[in-house]
Amino acid sequence: MSKRAFLKASGASIATLTIAGQTLSSSAQALSANDQHDGSKNQATALKPITTTVSAISATERLMRIHQAQKLMQQLDISALILEPGAAMDYFSGIQWWRSERLTAVIIPREGEISVICPFFEEPSVRESLAVGNDIRVWQEHESPFALIKQILTDSKLNKGKIAFENSVRYFVLSGVMAELPTLQHTSAEPVTRGCRMYKSQHELELMHKANEVTLLAYAEVWSKLKAGMSQSDVKSLMNNAQQQLGGKGTWNMALFNQASAYPHGTKQKQILTEGSIVLMDCGCNVHGYQSDISRTFVFGEPSKRQQNIWQTVRQGQEIAFEQAQIGQQAGSVDDAVRQFYQSKGFGPGYKLPGLSHRTGHGIGMEGHESVNFVHGETATLKPGMCFSNEPGIYIQGEFGVRLEDCIYMTKNGPQWFTVPPESLADPIGKLAQLQTL
Repeated sequence: MSKRAFLKASGASIATLTIAGQTLSSSAQALSANDQHDGSKNQATALKPITTTVSAISATERLMRIHQAQKLMQQLDISALILEPGAAMDYFSGIQWWRSERLTAVIIPREGEISVICPFFEEPSVRESLAVGNDIRVWQEHESPFALIKQILTDSKLNKGKIAFENSVRYFVLSGVMAELPTLQHTSAEPVTRGCRMYKSQHELELMHKANEVTLLAYAEVWSKLKAGMSQSDVKSLMNNAQQQLGGKGTWNMALFNQASAYPHGTKQKQILTEGSIVLMDCGCNVHGYQSDISRTFVFGEPSKRQQNIWQTVRQGQEIAFEQAQIGQQAGSVDDAVRQFYQSKGFGPGYKLPGLSHRTGHGIGMEGHESVNFVHGETATLKPGMCFSNEPGIYIQGEFGVRLEDCIYMTKNGPQWFTVPPESLADPIGKLAQLQTL
């Protein structure tokens, strides 16, 4: 069935795409039926934001996170934790800042309130996003920020034990702090930060669910607008605009055509959309800081039998990964189950091509890639609140690649989809799943 024939046969069109028994979103009703049945028009679509129904993380929630971090710090005999700007700093404090040679940092003591250090002239800007705490200490251009951290710890009587650094903290920060604190030992903050961030709350799941809704709706928009002669950048632009119009922030988009789709993250090859082209897209956005990550593979026009077979094999791989991802299972077993199936179909073995050359999935939350991964050898066990991508692609260099990616979250009853994968190339968008409780 061609794309044009499918759209005509679908009757109600993408505008009334039902999801878990409900309409995907009222904003999708802005899609014109005439536009969908006549790709040559490709008129601008008046998509509307759908993110106003969810709220950002509150100060109370951040205080609860700090309390949990301090509980873990006490169990691990850690005196203080140091964070640089990034997802972890935002997670605990709300501060949304960037990294430069001028240090801004959050210090979380094993008990009591957090402290913030920043350059003097940046304080008003840093305060704008600070959600908890009032202890901001500033340093002038000729002063050492590391001496300021020493003073904070001295004031809290934390002059011995271990000081933990979040894994992305730069070396000059670690060495500068430790030069001021020779009686302390440095250690990784990963058991603390991971012990908090890996397990999402119901509110966090709600934000991720909304981000996935934005991206899925945007895919429906792009699918309805594909035209022969489009470049990869044309399709990326369509997707970027759609996600932004729907209220997604920090949008990112990848579109790979034809042989370029055999490379998971693309090549510099220029590709044009023609009859029979594979279109592999990997896209996402965030809603109040929480990420979506969805991949879809379309065929423009009539798919070949080989394209259909590989697509369906990947879809089966996704389902195998989903079924294996049960509470108490090791995360690595999910990857192993998929590779065993693919090998039975003549792919691999292992990570060899043609086949699946990357992990089956990765953790996701405030960052697109977080711990833990669905990868061979990963022994972490699956627990409620953990979130993952499920993306066991197949790549055949010199021909094409297929990747379907939908994110899942773990509940006490097992895995749940944020977005339900599509069932065939004829209907390649999928559905938004109803959000379940942990």
